[in-house]
Amino acid sequence: MKHCVKAALLAGTAFAAMSSGAWAQTAAPQAEATAVEDIVVTARRTSESAQRTPLALTAFSGETLARTGAQQVTDLQGAVPNLNLVQGRGSSNATNIYIRGVGQPDALQTFDPAVGVYVDDVYYSRIRGTQFDLLDLERVEVLRGPQGTLYGKNTIGGALKLVSRRPGQDFRARASAAYGDYDMIDVQGSVSGPITDTLALGLSALHSERGGYVTDPATGAEYNDKNSTAVRASLAWDPASNLRIDLNADYAKDDAGMTVGQAQNSLTNLSGQIALVLPAVAPKYDFKTRTTPGLPNETRLETWGSALRMAWDVSDRLTLKSITSYRELNTDDYLDFDATELQIADALVAVDQSQVSQEIQLTYTTDRLTAVGGLYYLREEVSSHQESYNNDLTANLLYAPPFDFLNGTYTFTRFIDDDLKTTSKAAYANLTYQVTDALRLSAGVRYTEEEKRYARSTFVTSSSIFLRSAHEFAPPTGKYDDTSIMLSADYQLSPEAMVYARYAQGFKSGGFNGRANTAAESTEYQPETADTFEIGAKTQYWDNRLRLNVAAFLTKYDDFQARVTGLETDANGLPIGTLSVINAGSLDILGFEIEGVAVPVRRLTLDTQIGFLDADYKEFNDARFTSFGGSRAFQDPAFSPRWTMRFGGQYEYALAGGSNLTFGAAAKYRSRMALAVDNTLVNSATELPGMYQEEYWLYDARVVWNDPSNRYSVGLYGQNLSDEVYKTDAQEFSSIGNIRTAYYGAPRTWMVKFTARY
Repeated sequence: MKHCVKAALLAGTAFAAMSSGAWAQTAAPQAEATAVEDIVVTARRTSESAQRTPLALTAFSGETLARTGAQQVTDLQGAVPNLNLVQGRGSSNATNIYIRGVGQPDALQTFDPAVGVYVDDVYYSRIRGTQFDLLDLERVEVLRGPQGTLYGKNTIGGALKLVSRRPGQDFRARASAAYGDYDMIDVQGSVSGPITDTLALGLSALHSERGGYVTDPATGAEYNDKNSTAVRASLAWDPASNLRIDLNADYAKDDAGMTVGQAQNSLTNLSGQIALVLPAVAPKYDFKTRTTPGLPNETRLETWGSALRMAWDVSDRLTLKSITSYRELNTDDYLDFDATELQIADALVAVDQSQVSQEIQLTYTTDRLTAVGGLYYLREEVSSHQESYNNDLTANLLYAPPFDFLNGTYTFTRFIDDDLKTTSKAAYANLTYQVTDALRLSAGVRYTEEEKRYARSTFVTSSSIFLRSAHEFAPPTGKYDDTSIMLSADYQLSPEAMVYARYAQGFKSGGFNGRANTAAESTEYQPETADTFEIGAKTQYWDNRLRLNVAAFLTKYDDFQARVTGLETDANGLPIGTLSVINAGSLDILGFEIEGVAVPVRRLTLDTQIGFLDADYKEFNDARFTSFGGSRAFQDPAFSPRWTMRFGGQYEYALAGGSNLTFGAAAKYRSRMALAVDNTLVNSATELPGMYQEEYWLYDARVVWNDPSNRYSVGLYGQNLSDEVYKTDAQEFSSIGNIRTAYYGAPRTWMVKFTARY
C-alpha cells in the first residue's frame, strides 16, 4: 500500500493543482470549462479572492455543490485535505468535525465544539443540529487552523462557514426532485425576487427522507435513516445606497430512527460476569444490528432561529456592521450505546438549548490599510434531562435493583438533570497593511472572557443501598479568559503567485464533566490552546488553466480535553464505571496540504486534494498506566489519518442541438486511523481493533445532462460504488459493561435528480 500511496501522490501532483477550494473552483455546469474559476470569500471578514487570502481554506460554490450531488455537509468528506466531517456517533443530528487532528466528537451538551460552525456569520454553539442539508447556498468555506482572532468562539481547529444566497432585484427560482435506493426522496425549492425597488424576498424549503441502512434482524426495524424538513425565509432591504439590512428566519425538523453501530466485543455486567458473548474479532459488518426492544429507539430534533444583519457605509472608507441572532434547539435522542438487544447502556438524552448573540463590527479601508475590529457577546442556556436504562448492566449484583413483578425482571434507571449557562464576551482587532505593491503584513488580537454555571442532579428508581450511592453534582462557576494573536505576511511574487507565512493561536474554553456520577469525576477541566505555524503558496499558471496551492504547518496543541474511562469502587464496595474528563497533555501535529485543479484541454477538468498529517502525543498523563510511568503518549491521536487524498475529474461532452453531458468521477483515500481517544487496553500497548479503521478507498461517479437553455438537467449519481464497508466513528465505554461500539459509513447508493432553474 505504501507504493500505491506514493504512486497516487505522484500521479495526482502531476495532473492537478490546487485551488482554494479546488472542488468548487471549477467552472459552473452551465459554462464550458476552459479556465479555473476564482471565488470571492469572506474568510477574513472582508471580501477578497480566495487566491489572495493568506491562509489555508477551501471554498465550494453553491452551483458546484449542486452539480456534484452533495446533499449534506458530510458530503464534503474527502474533498478537503486533513478534514474529518462525518455524522456524529449515536445521533442523526450531530456532526463530528476534526480539522488537522483537532476536534471534539462528543455530542454531550457540556462539551464545546473545537471547530466553529457559522451560518451567515452566526455561531452554532453545539455539534447537535449541525447535520445541515445544503439548501440555497451561495458557498461553503472551510478554514483550516485556529481562527481565534476573527471568529466568535471555539475555533481552535478551524471554521466551517455556510453562506446563504441573498435575494436580489433579479427574479430567480430553482427546484429539484431526487429519488434513490433505500426509498430516498429529496425535494427542494427556492425562489427570490423583488417586492419593491429596495426590498427583495427569498423563500426556500426542502424535505428529504430515506429508509434505514441498518436493520434489526429480530424486529425488522430500520435505523440510520433520514427524515428531515427545513424552511427558510430571507428579506434583503436596501433603503439607501449606503445601508443594507438582511433578516433571515429558519426552521428545521429531523424525525428519524436511531443511529446505531456494531458491538465490537463481548459485554459484561458490573460484577464482571459475561452478559452477552460476541466473537473475539467483530465479524464484517453487514448493516444488521440488534437493538433493545421496548424503547422508542428514535431521534427527534427541532431547531429554529432568526438573524438580523445590518451594514452601514458611514463613509467611503468606514463600514459599521451589526449581527444579532437568536436560536433554539430541542432534541429527544434515544441511544443504544452497546448496540445489542440488552440494556447494558441505553439512554434518552433530551436537550433544550437557546442562544442569543450580538456582534458589532467596524471595517476601515484605505488604499493600503484594511482594519477590522469588533465586540462579540453570546449568552447560551442548555438544560437536559437524561434517562439511563441499565437493567442488564446491574444484574446479579449483591444489592440488586428492584424487581419488576409485572415483567419478571430486575430494573435499574438513572435519571439525570443538568443545566448549563454560558456567557462569552470578546473584543477583537485585525489590521492588514500593504507595505509595497507586493508585500502585505497582517496582525490580529482577540481577548475572550467566558463564564459557565453548571448544576447537575442524579437519582435512581430505588432506595436500596446500592442505589443510594447516586452522586449529587453541583460544581462552582467556571471563569476562563484568553488572549489570542495572529501574525501573517504575504508576498505577491507575480500576478499569478503568492507566498505567505502565518502564526495563529486558538482557544477553547474549559468546563465541567457532564457525565460525572462520582466525586472523582466531578472535576472542572481547564481550557485548551493551539499555536499553529503555517507557510503556503497559492499559484495559477497557463492562462488560469492550472492552479496549485500548497500549505505546510506545525500545531502545538496543549491541555487537550480528553474523556477517559475507568472503574472505581463505591462506598458499598460495588464497582461503578467512571467517565472522567482531564486536561491530558499536549500534541505536536505536523502536516502539509496540496490542492489543485487543471483544465488541460477544453471541457476537461481534473482536480486533487491531498493531506498529510503526523500527529503525536508529547504528553498524555494517566495514572492507571503504571507500566508506562503514568503516560499514554504512545497511543494514536483520534481522527488523525496520516493521508487523506482525493483525485477527481469531469468531462463535458457537447451533444447535437446544444445540450451536453457531463461525466464526473472521484476516488477518495483515507489511511489507517484511530476512532476513539481510548484505543488500547488500560495499562497496555495492545490496540483495540474495533477502535480503528484500516485504510480504504471510496469511488463516486456521476453523469449529468443539461438542456440547450441550461435551465433543465437530469443527473445520475453513484456513491461508494465498490460497496466498501468502513467505520466513521467509535465509542469506547469499556468501564460500563465493556462497551466498545463502532459506527459505519453508508453502503453503495445511487440517486437520480431532476433540476429546473429560472
